[in-house]
Amino acid sequence: MSARHFLDIDDLTAPELDWVLALSVDPKPEQVLAGHGVALYFEQPSNRTRNSTELAVVELGGHPVVLRDDEVGVDTREPAEDVARVLACYHRVICLRMLEHAKLVRMAKALDDAGMDVPVVNLLSSRAHPCQALADVLTLRDALAPGDSRTTALAGRSIAYIGDANNTCRSLAKAVLAAGMELRLANPADHGFPADELAELEGLAEGAGRGGSLVAAESPAAAAEGADALYADVWTSMGGENGSAARKEAFAGFTIDAALLERAAPGAVVLHCLPAHRGEEITDDVLDGPQSAVWQQVRHRRTAMRGLLAWLVAVGGPEAERGA
Repeated sequence: MSARHFLDIDDLTAPELDWVLALSVDPKPEQVLAGHGVALYFEQPSNRTRNSTELAVVELGGHPVVLRDDEVGVDTREPAEDVARVLACYHRVICLRMLEHAKLVRMAKALDDAGMDVPVVNLLSSRAHPCQALADVLTLRDALAPGDSRTTALAGRSIAYIGDANNTCRSLAKAVLAAGMELRLANPADHGFPADELAELEGLAEGAGRGGSLVAAESPAAAAEGADALYADVWTSMGGENGSAARKEAFAGFTIDAALLERAAPGAVVLHCLPAHRGEEITDDVLDGPQSAVWQQVRHRRTAMRGLLAWLVAVGGPEAERGA
């Protein structure tokens, strides 16, 4: 049987997303990784992702093994497919943070073709940041529906994403639409999703059946008006620093500041996946202010990863029937 890989949020159905989030906040997680190793491969530097994933593996009884690109060399020292098969001989799960999303796809396919029941987890790629999106939904649920453990508690609430339609935005969109939220996108010209991808996201929302909807806002102000949450990410992602000057010009007016937050609903929360370029996409007074939920997001990176790993190991095993 092939493993269930997690390359983006839509690798989960809406009920499976609920299950993962439920496992994330389990106060006494089962030691489903006891006696197992988990490979954590980092092609790029990492702070939150490495810390949260290592600790989540330990909480589930496993042993994390951190690998850097200069040690292994995916597609330089060895083909991606061979690296995947080697790691699968030692580890129960393979977690990868690498820029080129296609490498993750190739590695997952290589394991499937070889009949190796080892899941591949996308810790971040150029296309998606799904583990962050899991933490985002947990944070939104804490803030907007405290005490309610149902993902559907977010149905009908609204979130405005202000900035670049990037990997973080893509995964966030899939997660909040699956939860039934209204997502308002405010992207500068030429920095939004193409029409076919917007249609695909709308289809995902419809398929989830929870009333989620997508709105292409005319401006940050329009997106923020009455919104329950505002979300920011950096204007220039890691590896794209050469184009940062042009991006600053294109993104002028797309800063979440006190004036924009004032347009949101009373008690609205602000999210940012970090690291933040303070004074660009978000101001200090908002990031550090009373409506910021950013540090809860950071904490939930660990709980979200714990739930995801527990779910991936349970799928196809005796735990699966209990959680279905």
